[in-house]
Amino acid sequence: MKSNKYQERINELISLADRTLATKKHTNSKFSVPYVDSEIFNEFRSSSLSFILGLYSKDHPYYQDFENKVLRNSPEQTEIGRGILKSIKSEIEGGWILSFKGLISAEIFSDFLEMAEHLLDEKFKDAAAVMIGSDLEEHLKQLCTKNKIDLYIIKEDKTITKKADLLNAELTKATVYNALDQKM
Repeated sequence: MKSNKYQERINELISLADRTLATKKHTNSKFSVPYVDSEIFNEFRSSSLSFILGLYSKDHPYYQDFENKVLRNSPEQTEIGRGILKSIKSEIEGGWILSFKGLISAEIFSDFLEMAEHLLDEKFKDAAAVMIGSDLEEHLKQLCTKNKIDLYIIKEDKTITKKADLLNAELTKATVYNALDQKM
């Protein structure tokens, strides 16, 4: 699995929109109405909504627009959906998604450090160590994603998440930080 799974998935969804539009036909009536295949349209709609929800939230304008404007299997609504996905793609490629997530993560990291400090003050050292370790590992993963370092390895046809020490070593090798920082 590549480190930028968001970019891969958005490209897949845009391709699915193109495949949906390729099924365009017209009804055999006096007022010929264009439509696209309903099965592939519903795959496109459901997959896109799931992706947008996972990336943002139900309250985000991208999700709201897609949910409210991409309802029927018409070429026009499929094009609207594809346009929304292209806007998201632009944000992903520009680094805006990861930057925003990084800001939120930094805030959460700070909160977790405060909670861990409180746990230490209350003599719960094991719980504090687990909390800090988990938070540190998540931070390493985000640094790897930002620097295009794969988070996974393939062993015996299984995808396995790399351990924190391997991520740390690869960040040093990529000169994201130096050996002294790696040891710390």
